[in-house]
Amino acid sequence: TFADLPEKAKEAFLSGTKDKLTFEYSGYEYSSAWGVAVMLLKRRFEATKTDKTRTALEGLIFPNPCAACEGKRLRPESLAVRVANFTISDYVEMPISEAVTAFEEIKLTKREEKIAGPILKEIQNRLQFLRRVGLGYLSLDRAATTLSGGEGQRIRLATQIGSQLRGVLYVLDEPSIGLHPRDNQQLLETLFRLRDLGNTVLVVEHDEETIRRADHVVDLGPGAGTHGGTIVASGSPKTLSQENDSLTGKYISGKLKIPVPKQRRLPNGKSLRILGASANNLKKLDVNFPLGLFTVVTGVSGSGKSTLVGDILYRGLARNLYKSLAEPGEHISMEGIDHIDKVIEIDQSPIGRTPRSNPATYTGLFTPIREFYASLPESKERGYKAGRFSFNVKGGRCETCQGDGLKCIEMNFLPDVYVLC
Repeated sequence: TFADLPEKAKEAFLSGTKDKLTFEYSGYEYSSAWGVAVMLLKRRFEATKTDKTRTALEGLIFPNPCAACEGKRLRPESLAVRVANFTISDYVEMPISEAVTAFEEIKLTKREEKIAGPILKEIQNRLQFLRRVGLGYLSLDRAATTLSGGEGQRIRLATQIGSQLRGVLYVLDEPSIGLHPRDNQQLLETLFRLRDLGNTVLVVEHDEETIRRADHVVDLGPGAGTHGGTIVASGSPKTLSQENDSLTGKYISGKLKIPVPKQRRLPNGKSLRILGASANNLKKLDVNFPLGLFTVVTGVSGSGKSTLVGDILYRGLARNLYKSLAEPGEHISMEGIDHIDKVIEIDQSPIGRTPRSNPATYTGLFTPIREFYASLPESKERGYKAGRFSFNVKGGRCETCQGDGLKCIEMNFLPDVYVLC
């Protein structure tokens, strides 16, 4: 295998070599001028026009900090400029809550005040907006792709507060997702501030505190799917709690409750242990995860939950079990991996990169349905197999769209457009 090759052969294959490389492997002697695999893959990635190929190649890419600028993305001349003894890179690497304090401590002379005073005030205002919506733990250089849906939504919310617009209707879809109750209060105060400016704020939400503090509540239901679709109650939160048909109202009034289990399952004696977790906000933690239990990792926003579980625990297990390329977060070691034979991550990233993707394809439901159709008497008479009822293989699918139901029109420099077949 590639892993067993000598290091010089691996390096030559990936990065290339000008001269012929000679080495022994499994009793044979090899001598050849090697191509540059990394360069060939890079060219193909840049030249490809299909999302499928690009997605496949993206699985081989893992970002590493630039060796020249150490990930700061600026020239040495730019990084040499300092304000209050900090470079621009130092400021953007700070958590927002620390950056607010750092900019407040900057003292300007009268001449500097005329030049930079308004700019400094604008920076302070924007940082405070971000802190008010519960994002004080984020740093300004945090990659947008690593933000959760709720964090991205709250950043856009902070932008709107700074714009000071009036007469606008704001629609928010569950902005409290991922927020600790402590931070939820800050978010609500931000929404009230938007309302008090003269705007209308419309929120889709399940959070009890948000419902209780709303000026007007519209409750849809009474159930889901075919059992829903009607307005059960409309009015103040008090009106909602008095409505007998409102499931939400019954929980708010206390008529219905979720019982707390009288006893908890005991651990089976086995556990996973992470030693010296130090990535992002974590400070050399030693953490023990008992196995065979339902374990919850909780804490205020920015305390390090996602870093510990997603970046260190999952990536560390995936690397050991599946030889994953993803680099785990900084830690000393992980113990108890021999107790685990599989790890599966279920997150909020979208599933389905093609028009054929739907819940039936992901749950495997189509397989028994196709087998059922193929087992019907008429199907057997005609010699139809399960593939006859599949939109993935020739013989059953529509060949015009190749089973997509939609035709892809490539727009070159714009996202692909899909039209009905």
